[in-house]
Amino acid sequence: MIAFPTAKINLGLYITEKRPDQYHSIDSCFFPIPWVDILEIQKASTLSFDSSGIAIPGDASQNLCLLAYQLLQQDFQLSPVRIHLHKAVPIGAGLGGGSADGAFALKMLNQLFDLHLTTQQLETYALQLGSDCPFFIQNKPMAVSGRGEIMKPIEFNLGGKYIALVNPKIHISTKEAYQGIQPKIPNQSCTEIIAQPIENWRDHLKNDFEESLFPNYPQIKALKERLYQSGALYASMTGSGSTVYGIFDAEPVIKKQGDELIFTSLLK
Repeated sequence: MIAFPTAKINLGLYITEKRPDQYHSIDSCFFPIPWVDILEIQKASTLSFDSSGIAIPGDASQNLCLLAYQLLQQDFQLSPVRIHLHKAVPIGAGLGGGSADGAFALKMLNQLFDLHLTTQQLETYALQLGSDCPFFIQNKPMAVSGRGEIMKPIEFNLGGKYIALVNPKIHISTKEAYQGIQPKIPNQSCTEIIAQPIENWRDHLKNDFEESLFPNYPQIKALKERLYQSGALYASMTGSGSTVYGIFDAEPVIKKQGDELIFTSLLK
């Protein structure tokens, strides 16, 4: 069985409070995009996980695809599987790639073993893997709050627009990103802003991490300005960085600088 876990972007990202459980509450809209990994899971005689493509740092035993299997194994008698992940979405780039891999693994295992888990049950399992993981179960535009687990579907699409994403291969840890954040309630929610014409977003739809990270990483700020100079209707850093995306009316031409990763696609 093969699936293609998608990345996501944040259309706006506000950090609204520091919670007693040490997580932060957010206000954001998550939007899936067609930058994908390739995930294959098949029944096997022994449990195994391997990967290709972009090198995945850290202990492979902690990969979310394998943890998804182990999570379900606690409640169901699953036979062993072989999991192969071809990694194409940059890691630690604000695109939710690892979260998508874990969530898609849950969905695939549910199908492979005929577990008949509901969407809500899958989202409950996904939250145990990570705050962003539940989004990828339904994998459609969502207004997101809480620490990422409170989701409300929104009637919203960018069909006919083009998206360009540029990853400058700068790694920003979550801890570093949050160090400069002062939580606050925005004047308008992300949902209210994206309901406006996209031409209005530039002045109103913000990612709070930009304010704290751009002074330390002027090259990311310059990248956002580059996308606007290339004709973007709207440009922003996604998540806690360092990937920056732009939304365009026409197919953009983005010239690669250094070892940047660039992805462009027509949105449907």
